Amino acid sequence: MDQTNSLDSSQRQSPSSAAAASLLTFFSVPLEMLEEIFLKLPPDQVVLVCRLVCRQWKEVADSESLWRERCRKEGYHLRDASKTPRDWRLFYFLCKGRRNLLKNPRGDENLNGWQIVDNGGQKWAVHELRVPHSDETVQKNFVTSYGWCRKSQLIDLEKEGYNPSFMDHFQPHIRISDWYSPRTDCGCLYQIRIELLNQRKKPVQTFAPETVYFQQWNEEKWNQMTHVFQNYGPGIRYIHFTHGGKDTQFWAGWYGIRVTDSCVEICPAVDT
Repeated sequence: MDQTNSLDSSQRQSPSSAAAASLLTFFSVPLEMLEEIFLKLPPDQVVLVCRLVCRQWKEVADSESLWRERCRKEGYHLRDASKTPRDWRLFYFLCKGRRNLLKNPRGDENLNGWQIVDNGGQKWAVHELRVPHSDETVQKNFVTSYGWCRKSQLIDLEKEGYNPSFMDHFQPHIRISDWYSPRTDCGCLYQIRIELLNQRKKPVQTFAPETVYFQQWNEEKWNQMTHVFQNYGPGIRYIHFTHGGKDTQFWAGWYGIRVTDSCVEICPAVDT
């Protein structure tokens, strides 16, 4: 079941609510016991079914303590303990669904999943890392050549489980990350452009920093580009991710910028 439906459908009425409420006139469950029961049920069921039974059950299903304890039990911890979520239920569901929305971000599947925008020089290629990445699981990178090389992905948020009413109402933070590295022996350029698009695939917000220029004989190391979209308003339906670059000395081969471990994720505000 779509996790975001558990949030934006919480106001719907269940046909069985009246019958279930009638049964409750015969017995009353202590709130503490009810919370323990809810913790053992699937979270979607708590929001879409249990919450609609009666006022008592709704009170427990909406309680901060229930979702805070659920986060603790499932290991969803705050990165900064000094920050407290405004809505623990939203925090829980965002943590539960958090993942990289980009396909093949490290080149493990060659160029699969990417749309080639520009393929200059000797074209895009995938190589082993020249210098280690801070994440030891990253072993490959995409490499550019002496002509412009750009590639992109279009993320359909609804297909990824983030339905329109959820995005419009909660406007969760959208975090972008990209790792890039030059070669020591050749100068190069790096570019990135991220667009939040509406239903007609028109840009609503754009992140497009200035081109990064590396001179020859620079320090060959991995650099991270990050950005967080927030307060972007209703109507966001797609995310368009584009990056790439080239070398500046027109050398045959793959002496341009290297990119890997790109990431686009929907995440709680307190984690950005």
